[in-house]
Amino acid sequence: MTTTTKPAAPATTAPARRPGAVALSLRQSRLEITQFLRSRESVVFTMGFPVIMILIFAAIFDDEIAPGVSYTQYFITGMIATGLMTVSFQNLGIWIPIERDRGVLKRYRGTPMPKWVWFAGKVIMVVAIGIAETVLLLAVSVALFDLELPGTAAKWLTFGWVSVLGVTACTLCGIAISSLARTARSGSAVVTPVALVLQFISGVFFVFTELPTWMQQVAALFPLKWMCQGLRSVFLPEAFGAREPGGSFELDRVALVLVAWCVIGLVLCLTTFRWTTKRDG
Repeated sequence: MTTTTKPAAPATTAPARRPGAVALSLRQSRLEITQFLRSRESVVFTMGFPVIMILIFAAIFDDEIAPGVSYTQYFITGMIATGLMTVSFQNLGIWIPIERDRGVLKRYRGTPMPKWVWFAGKVIMVVAIGIAETVLLLAVSVALFDLELPGTAAKWLTFGWVSVLGVTACTLCGIAISSLARTARSGSAVVTPVALVLQFISGVFFVFTELPTWMQQVAALFPLKWMCQGLRSVFLPEAFGAREPGGSFELDRVALVLVAWCVIGLVLCLTTFRWTTKRDG
């Protein structure tokens, strides 16, 4: 009498668990940060340029522009805003056309990865580098130029929301303006002149109220002027607000303009962003 044994049922393997939204975003941001750090030119320009400019201008101008307010203090607030604009608007406006021209964005679009993960990676990278750059600027300014850090929670809160809204607006505008560059080489030519002009007319290099009236009116249309004004309310004495064009720091208007630019930047991104070059069709 023979007995038959049934073949063992094949082992079932549980399907691999797909990473969640947070995990995907963090992986992409880690990749973006690594790529940024591997580009020495980007690191030196983005992180080093504001520090170098502070050192140069502080050595040239050492007079007071108001009682108890030196030019260096005024200039530092503008360079913090410029640093945030550089890491977001300028950096993205230059590097996205390079990735588009090399076909990197086209390959991303062809993968199962949700498209929003790529954008999330860029945003997290901008935030991380922006925080590092701001800390560096504050450390240099406090150590070498006696910059007084905000002494109240309210001023730190103002510093926070001005920085967040400013970076958000500049990031969205940087992604949007990247579509104007036809090739990788033209990205810098498109973005850099815009960034430099905004710095000169927004009260970064010069006291804003000493600029021609028409120049002040043009600057008031863009985010950088309001970022600088909001940061001046944090680092300069309250009495200095009387020297602003509106007779005060106008933080309500600062918030309104920056929020408006966040909306404008988002609309421009949704309507103009391209994953491929025109020659790819």
